[in-house]
Amino acid sequence: MDSITRKAYAKINLGLDVIRKRPDGYHEVKMIMQTVDIWDLLTFRKISNPGIFLSADRQEIPAGADNLVYKAADLILQEYDVSGGVEIVLEKHIPVAAGMAGGSTDAAAVFHGLNQLFDLGMSLGEMQRLGVKIGADVPYCIMGGTALSEGIGEVLTPLEPPPACTLLVAKPDISVSTKFVYENLHADKLTRHPDIDGMIEAVREGNLAGITERMENVLETVTIKEYPVIQKIKKAMTGKGAENALMSGSGPTVFGIFKEENTAREAEKEIKKQGLASQVFVTAFYP
Repeated sequence: MDSITRKAYAKINLGLDVIRKRPDGYHEVKMIMQTVDIWDLLTFRKISNPGIFLSADRQEIPAGADNLVYKAADLILQEYDVSGGVEIVLEKHIPVAAGMAGGSTDAAAVFHGLNQLFDLGMSLGEMQRLGVKIGADVPYCIMGGTALSEGIGEVLTPLEPPPACTLLVAKPDISVSTKFVYENLHADKLTRHPDIDGMIEAVREGNLAGITERMENVLETVTIKEYPVIQKIKKAMTGKGAENALMSGSGPTVFGIFKEENTAREAEKEIKKQGLASQVFVTAFYP
């Protein structure tokens, strides 16, 4: 096998809590992560020359050592002393700097792709052990599905998939720095926390209403103050029939959960009419 193509699926946070800031500067989190059917496409090709040759279909995507795709490939090639090199072509669809783990899921696809391309025999656990060196979300993205995420994001407990529904995902024409959001979050001063344990039970029971009524993200306390358009998108979604709407990750992407696709389509029209988002997707949980 000389080449392989893999999809890298985006994620949303059905619930996101920050427990505390640790002495090492990292934040301890408790989140429900969920894969969604929005994806980037990565093609990997063996080459005889040593090195990593990365190209992307969008100019704003860095193609060098700053890209998590490059970092993941470099780590794997060194860890397993792979002879030769790899050419990687990235076709980008997941919104950038959007709170959907676009970079992390691309890095996760590198682990799966190079594992198969070079027949490395890495287990899921081994990929996750190496993946956390690239980023806290990478171990989850390697696994995918529905999961409780704790620690700095690397302690994962798989959960049952939630009930089928329609998602509306909208990313306004702004980029949010995760670093800025966490630096301006004062975890010790938060007056309320999401009911993550209650959401876990609702997921296990297949109770969509129990999930949507507990959707909460403490990072909104920082990001919405800085970017009020996030709240406007949430309001547009719930005003058009969403069971609930929430910012994903550190933002600015907002997702709404709808029981019916036609209702989500009407909300999509409203968001576009108001000019609230530059990228809008009607999609679903994956798988």
